[in-house]
Amino acid sequence: MNLDLQNKNALVCGSSQGMGKAIAVQLAKMGANVTLFARNLEKLNEVKAELANNGTQQHSAICADFSDTAAVAGAVDEQLKVVSEYHILINNTGGPAPGPANSAENEQFLAAFNQHLINNHQISQKLISGMKAAGFGRIINVISTSVKQPLPNLGVSNTVRGAVASWAKTMANELGQFNITVNNVLPGATNTVRLEAIIKNKAAKKGVSIEAMEEEEKSIIPMRRFGEAEEFANAVAFLASPAAGYITGVSLPVDGGRTSCL
Repeated sequence: MNLDLQNKNALVCGSSQGMGKAIAVQLAKMGANVTLFARNLEKLNEVKAELANNGTQQHSAICADFSDTAAVAGAVDEQLKVVSEYHILINNTGGPAPGPANSAENEQFLAAFNQHLINNHQISQKLISGMKAAGFGRIINVISTSVKQPLPNLGVSNTVRGAVASWAKTMANELGQFNITVNNVLPGATNTVRLEAIIKNKAAKKGVSIEAMEEEEKSIIPMRRFGEAEEFANAVAFLASPAAGYITGVSLPVDGGRTSCL
């Protein structure tokens, strides 16, 4: 099975910590030249120092706050002057704050839409020409199992993640002819800072301890545990590889079986 990513350039968004960092680490192990992208340059440089390097790999880091779509676009434009062609794009950024949809303000939906769908779209647009020229492209969006089954108390997130999934399926249909695949990978409960915040919020609302809330959450997962960022990264890395060349337009849950629908 061909998992070799040597001479492939990968742009990994949200890669200063959590699942984004784990993805960047795995892609580097497979030989890719990795460009890290998030808002904290100090953390990105720390991650860059951890990436595997076979002696020929060229890793880099760029910085922008994903709440500022113009800054994100500008950072990518500047980077394309340095690395003119990217083969792999990992769209990933932090999710909206928890809360019910019915009490969300218009601005919350608009901010989340910009941070997720608009950024995903504008970065993809900037990289697609290089993927076409190379005859190889992978656009992988880290979203949520909520695109298959909306999650309680994540109203804004459920709404925007669903929009991203539909956008991705449309892009997959349009770009397949150029050997560019577009897929979504859907994390379930994974040991990250994001999960810690969700657990803490749920525990406070229920008036129970964080430990009790964790056990309750694990009880609804067939594997009876939370996932690890590295396990999620392995699924993403496979979809980024040549081995996954005939897989496109899918939304793959990596959730220990928690999603109850097919």
